[in-house]
Amino acid sequence: MKKDKKDKKQVTEEKKKKKELEETEVQQVVNHYFYTKGLTLEQIKTDAKQKKIIYSRFTRPAKQLLTLAGSVKKAIKALDTVAAWANSRKLDYSIETVFKKWLELDRLKPKEIVKKPFFQGDPLVWSDGKKKWFVISKYGEWLEFAGKEEEVEWRIMK
Repeated sequence: MKKDKKDKKQVTEEKKKKKELEETEVQQVVNHYFYTKGLTLEQIKTDAKQKKIIYSRFTRPAKQLLTLAGSVKKAIKALDTVAAWANSRKLDYSIETVFKKWLELDRLKPKEIVKKPFFQGDPLVWSDGKKKWFVISKYGEWLEFAGKEEEVEWRIMK
């Protein structure tokens, strides 16, 4: 009989340890939010201990997001969509931003990267009327492009 009680105690202690190690649904959403911000789990823990992050401030919106989304998977997908959209526009976002953008989630797309052509540091412009490329010199002159396509440098514009 004494052996049975010890076995039961060990089993219940093991179950408690497993529960502590597993993340709850709310924790999964909050942690994923921080992952989208570029933090690791260790950084989240140390920042929370140092009170740089007040973890409990994010639990209520995470619960609301879970209720709205219906599952952890859908909530995480919505967070990813908003994060990609906001990061591409250099905007800050929070879990609450997902609520505000909920109705337009399917239309939220990251900003397209615009590349513009340059030739030897001067911008190139396409003329539809003449069907030719023109180089705009530093003096404002439009010069017909006579170089090769390999000489064109495509730069990402901000």
